[in-house]
Amino acid sequence: MNEPRKRSEPAGQHNAIDVSDFVYAATGARVRRLTMPDGSHWFPAVDVCKELGHSNSRQALADHVPEEHREILETVTGAYGLSIPAGREWRRDLNVISLQGLILLVNACTKPACVPFRLWVAEVIETVQREGSYTLEEAEVQPAEPGAPIAYAMPEQVAEAIVRLESHNLQMDEQLASGQRELIELQRATLAVQQAMVRAVERIADRFDALLLAPPVPGRQPAAPPTTESVIADWRQRLSVTEDVWTVAVVIAPILVEQGELRDPLEVIAARTGLSVHRVNECLRLLRKHACIRSQGGAKDGAPVYVLNCK
Repeated sequence: MNEPRKRSEPAGQHNAIDVSDFVYAATGARVRRLTMPDGSHWFPAVDVCKELGHSNSRQALADHVPEEHREILETVTGAYGLSIPAGREWRRDLNVISLQGLILLVNACTKPACVPFRLWVAEVIETVQREGSYTLEEAEVQPAEPGAPIAYAMPEQVAEAIVRLESHNLQMDEQLASGQRELIELQRATLAVQQAMVRAVERIADRFDALLLAPPVPGRQPAAPPTTESVIADWRQRLSVTEDVWTVAVVIAPILVEQGELRDPLEVIAARTGLSVHRVNECLRLLRKHACIRSQGGAKDGAPVYVLNCK
């Protein structure tokens, strides 16, 4: 088989759409991936074919993926002087396909979960034919650090496909969902302790003073101040979203309740959640879309400011 063609992109290139989200929207699953030093991505053909319902992976590759978009793992890693990844499932003779090869398999699949992604691909092609190019919209909030690459908003079809797939997975696996809820509760308890600082206590005291001094409205029962638990419970009743979004939610909820607003830069939230800055931005966008939070402008350092969207 031919040696894989080296691409011109430099190492550490910026993906306009997070490749994990892109592949998940296309296949409906988290697929193993090797990223080469030039930024190209390779996927085990058996993983992709399994998720797309191809019973014979060799036949699927022969029918839908040209040779220039498929290789053997040892050939791909050897071209860059990389060792075979650890683990029994990474065999040296494993068939791997490029990202373009993965897209070709998705376009040949009749699985209903692939329809939104295929429609988006058709939209991209039609737009290029009509206008000569296709451009992603820039995200509402951009990274604040100097020289950072532009952040792009995920296409609506791809984002909605991810939400639907995650919701389906949660409904089909109650045991996993229970474990995830326990993990969220543990994270919430840990974050509650971390956020118990003097500044937060002073803000809470000021807000209670304001509530106590405010004149009561005749005939109206004073509303109880929101708590982290009530906010999370309200969001859980109204939303069916990805675990990434819940991870961001449990981090920002105590801050919104105790401090009245969220001023932390995206990088700080990313560090606390273990997610990328781009993914944190997308999660905040979904929370805004579902009216959980609303924008309150920006801080002096360029960080976005959010507050609870109280009903």
